[in-house]
Amino acid sequence: MGYVVGLLATDGCLSSSGRHIFFDSCDESLVRTFLSCLGRPIRYRTTSTRVGGLSYQAAFGDVRLYRWLVGIGLMPRKSLVLGAIAVPDAHLPALLRGLFEGDGTIQNFTHRPTPSTYPTYAYERLWTYFTSASRAHIEWIRERTSSLLSVRGYIEVRPPREGRHAFYRLKFGKRDSITLLSAMYPTDDVPKLERKWKVWHEYRLRRLPGSSSAGGGI
Repeated sequence: MGYVVGLLATDGCLSSSGRHIFFDSCDESLVRTFLSCLGRPIRYRTTSTRVGGLSYQAAFGDVRLYRWLVGIGLMPRKSLVLGAIAVPDAHLPALLRGLFEGDGTIQNFTHRPTPSTYPTYAYERLWTYFTSASRAHIEWIRERTSSLLSVRGYIEVRPPREGRHAFYRLKFGKRDSITLLSAMYPTDDVPKLERKWKVWHEYRLRRLPGSSSAGGGI
């Protein structure tokens, strides 16, 4: 459920009806995983996006689940006002995995800072990001990850485009990303979005040979 809550806090929506729950994603597999985690029938609809792609939406009514979600911090029209989510420490990594796979990003690449002066000098980057239009939510993620995992994230402010709101991005460097991703993916069989997990999985196998192939610990 921690993972499900993380997905709903990013790509989900609580309607103003007090009972209907929606989850949208451009990743069909993520919608199927979301429904599977809830034990619901794998039913969803497909719509076209403005750029010509496809979006997948699951929708259902569940008054008890809706009220529970509101009780832990979710709400309708949450994008700009979402703040803290009431989650025990034991379930925070799963919730973070949902937040990351909903609106987060992982980058892994080789950086050559001075190619003209030192053409052979290079090092590998691993960056993890959480993004939100709510600064309060991003600050809550930074506070909880710092308290539980002793990692330090840096908040970047993306200036608003015309007619839009500012956007906030919480960035973790390589050392902290390893700690964070190891906690979010404790084993390879947790519910997950394959394409984001694969970046971490391949990095771990290549750069952390002492880690278990069945888990993310180092």
